[in-house]
Amino acid sequence: MTRKPPVPVDPQALDAAAVARSFGRASRSYEPAARLQQQVRDELLSRLNVLRERPARVLDLGAGTGLGTLRLKQAFPRAQVLALDSAPAMLAQVRRRSWPWRRLHTLAADASRLPLADASVDLVFSSLMLQWCQPPDRVLAEAMRVLRPGGLLLLSSFGPDTLRELREAWATVDDRVHVNRFVDMHDLGAALQRAGAVEPVLDVDRLVLHYPDALSLMHELKSIGAHNVNAGRSRGLTGRQSWQRMLQAYEGLRGPQGLPATWEVVYGVAWAPAAPVRHGPAVAGESVVSAEQFAANLRQNRR
Repeated sequence: MTRKPPVPVDPQALDAAAVARSFGRASRSYEPAARLQQQVRDELLSRLNVLRERPARVLDLGAGTGLGTLRLKQAFPRAQVLALDSAPAMLAQVRRRSWPWRRLHTLAADASRLPLADASVDLVFSSLMLQWCQPPDRVLAEAMRVLRPGGLLLLSSFGPDTLRELREAWATVDDRVHVNRFVDMHDLGAALQRAGAVEPVLDVDRLVLHYPDALSLMHELKSIGAHNVNAGRSRGLTGRQSWQRMLQAYEGLRGPQGLPATWEVVYGVAWAPAAPVRHGPAVAGESVVSAEQFAANLRQNRR
């Protein structure tokens, strides 16, 4: 019996299962280490002023531990706010912030297969989640599908210059993939258009954080679940000699404030079209929740 040759794997493709496991393990260490994530989330929240009317239903897509979910509930206290994440351990942290008078609802699901009905959400808010979904097309298509006509999508994502110093330091050691690679602004804009988004507007910010040493940066990446999850990553331990060569290369970039680490952040604002977006039938075995069911389920959860 002739065996088919294995399908080649893109070494820079993200391992979705590894992403979910990584963020699940980081659920308790995430918040103290997520200083950049807080800054980006605050900036994205400041863009809520583009809303044309107050939303009745809000989806925090890739909610993590729910700090953004809580801010959204505070901004729209009468809205039904749903935190969705692929890591149940993260959602457990969201539920710790929920109180009878300030209910935060949670849903463990894949962002590329949202178990929500067409046109059932007024606002989709997604801060630093989309970079873990490559290519982003399916997630953006799903966001457009669940948004009501004229609904708003607010997103932020990492761009390709993110952690370029660490990537360059590893490049002096070998040609393996040691640092995640992300989609640039132009490709993200094209993906939004393919998803049917109206009037997408994107801009880029580059932030440079400084660390006392490379190990501090690596520890922070592990604490927030953002370490290497590419399919082409090494599955074994990195040799001591290779590790020391990388550290030495990175040390060559040291400045008065320490070792620099660049974070390229892409912000996006887009509207759902006037007519509902449909991207084909649901996947076999997939369930969806109608707008009425969504509201009924949330009322039931309040009891």
